Amino acid sequence: MIIDYLRTLDIRHSTVAHMTLRAIRTFLKFLFEQGLIKEDISLSVPQDNYQKQAKLPSVFSVDEIQRMISKIDRARPSGKRNYAIVLIAARLGLRASDIAGLKFENLFWQQSIISICQYKTGRQLQLPLLAEVGEAIIEYLKYGRPISNEPYVFLSAGSPFRRMHTPGITSLVNRAFILSGVNIEHRHHGPHALRHSLANLLLEQSTILPVITEVLGHENSRSTKYYLRIDLTSMKQCMLEAPAVADGFYNQKGCCFYA
Repeated sequence: MIIDYLRTLDIRHSTVAHMTLRAIRTFLKFLFEQGLIKEDISLSVPQDNYQKQAKLPSVFSVDEIQRMISKIDRARPSGKRNYAIVLIAARLGLRASDIAGLKFENLFWQQSIISICQYKTGRQLQLPLLAEVGEAIIEYLKYGRPISNEPYVFLSAGSPFRRMHTPGITSLVNRAFILSGVNIEHRHHGPHALRHSLANLLLEQSTILPVITEVLGHENSRSTKYYLRIDLTSMKQCMLEAPAVADGFYNQKGCCFYA
């Protein structure tokens, strides 16, 4: 029955077919894991050769990011928290999941280092605890963070004061961009956009790829090469002069331009 259904899918829309196959496979896997079916028939669902073409990452200029940061209302406790979070994302390029999971044990003040085990990759990552970032965290801890025994640095602004999660980090960065007046049309404007922007800045500064890989905590340079597509300065250096076309080419008989 499933195979017959798959034959009805319009193969011209590869994305629809791919997502349908994925949904069926996931559902059958769930049924098997819950003991509702005896065999894992998700393995029988055919694979497709769909390959998603990654979109160009959204990036913001240094001036745009600085404008967004400067517009954060730091007079309020939540503003002090948001300011520190945005700085971490913009200056260090940490993912939202790692910012949400940041604990006090990850902050090594004397060595000026942030050391975390990345949520996405499971790899250990050490980054410099920049003075600007450190001061923002201290200001939040002193004057903005609710009294709590939670081991996590960043807490929700309202009671009960619990650790923040990835959606909350993403939401506050989105809101900071919107309130800043920075042009966000056709551009993602969450923590990942700040991460992309940091990568773009490093490329503009001619930072070698292995260093960017270490800063962003990628498993290998293949992931980092994703950002090469937005390095317009370097790509312009690879441009070749197009040879001139003789004027007679467009007038020759048999050419599509021949009148």
